[in-house]
Amino acid sequence: MSDAEPPQDERSRRIENAVLFGAFILLTLGGAWLLMTMADVRKAQDCAAQGRRNCGTIEIPERSR
Repeated sequence: MSDAEPPQDERSRRIENAVLFGAFILLTLGGAWLLMTMADVRKAQDCAAQGRRNCGTIEIPERSR
């Protein structure tokens, strides 16, 4: 008997690793998005708690040269 695993198991392991890596990337990106959103909400709440008005984000268009 050989101790080597059949090629099908190796292929399955590669597919599982790719799926797990994809899930890891999605979770990481989702966590980063969540943290950025929470930071934006916190800034808006801090602004409103200080009694300021117009605490929304102001977007400035880029200059065209």
